[in-house]
Amino acid sequence: MKYLSEYRDEKVVKAYLGKLHGIVTRPWKIMEICGGQTHSLVKNGVLQMLPEEITMVHGPGCPVCVTPLHIIDDAIDLAQRENVILCSFGDMLRVPGSGKSLLEIKASGGDVRIVYSPLEAVKLAAQNPDKEVVFFAVGFETTAPANALSVVQASKLGLENYSILASHVLVPPAMGAILSDPENVIDGFLAAGHVCTIMGTDEYDPIAEKYRVPIVVTGFEPVDLVQGIYMAVSQLEKGTHLVENQYARMVQRKGNELAKETIHDVFRTSDRVWRGIGEIPASGYEVSEQYAKYDARKKFGLAHREVPENPECIAGQVLKGLKKPHECPNFGTKCTPENPLGAPMVSSEGACAAYYHFSNFDQTVTVS
Repeated sequence: MKYLSEYRDEKVVKAYLGKLHGIVTRPWKIMEICGGQTHSLVKNGVLQMLPEEITMVHGPGCPVCVTPLHIIDDAIDLAQRENVILCSFGDMLRVPGSGKSLLEIKASGGDVRIVYSPLEAVKLAAQNPDKEVVFFAVGFETTAPANALSVVQASKLGLENYSILASHVLVPPAMGAILSDPENVIDGFLAAGHVCTIMGTDEYDPIAEKYRVPIVVTGFEPVDLVQGIYMAVSQLEKGTHLVENQYARMVQRKGNELAKETIHDVFRTSDRVWRGIGEIPASGYEVSEQYAKYDARKKFGLAHREVPENPECIAGQVLKGLKKPHECPNFGTKCTPENPLGAPMVSSEGACAAYYHFSNFDQTVTVS
């Protein structure tokens, strides 16, 4: 617990809460962009300890949750092919596609394997030259370097049977889309510390300036979050709109230059459909032409298709911060982690899963 317990110090949390109560004069709505932050806020009871004027709004920072149905259907299609080994992180398996989930495909005999690193999938490709190994590459900028590195490694090894099904989404364009939405209710942001560890903070300056909102890069422990909220509210009360870095122990302004070079070598920026939200321009990564033979979409001729969302799921409203999970009429009844209507109920970073496992729903605040 060394180097971690200090960020869970009850006395420090209470000190920042006291400061918050001392400075807040009016209602503010602050969106934590990352699902990991959402889980920490809910699990640690921070939402109930904040001044009543402060409403935390849960954003679309769950890459599993925003992976569109047609890409999940593509993964399911590949997993059902006789010569394919489909590799994925575990939290994608229960996410429902338009018909089934990857877990159901695995149960019916599809070769779906849970891995903990994309390099495990590269190793599988080397060990199974008679099979096509596809890694389902889902994530924000945080996981992009490792996924890109797997392509570089496969290229160095001369593997012809490895590819990735890329579903990478980018945080800054999503923040811009939320702030541009006519229904926007957000006054400030807690930005995702792990994303900024890779990408740095420079790209947030134009957003803060254009939309005149404070953005505080924040970690994931209770002290991180309460301090980040205090920093955001301090700006809101003063009328400033700067990018601040609470997570300075990990985040540098320019980020990780080597990781960014690897990303930009393997991927190119593209428009991306976000599940429940729609298309956001320049908000995703696709495999670049230089590494086109490692692009599963091109290798297997996967064509884009429109797949309608489940009308019973309000995931889009939850991801945009317009609704809280418990405001869904199916929450905890028709929609549970065992039988989800949408990804936010099964992802380890999904807001609905956080509320289902950790929250007393009647104590939360409705966003209007």
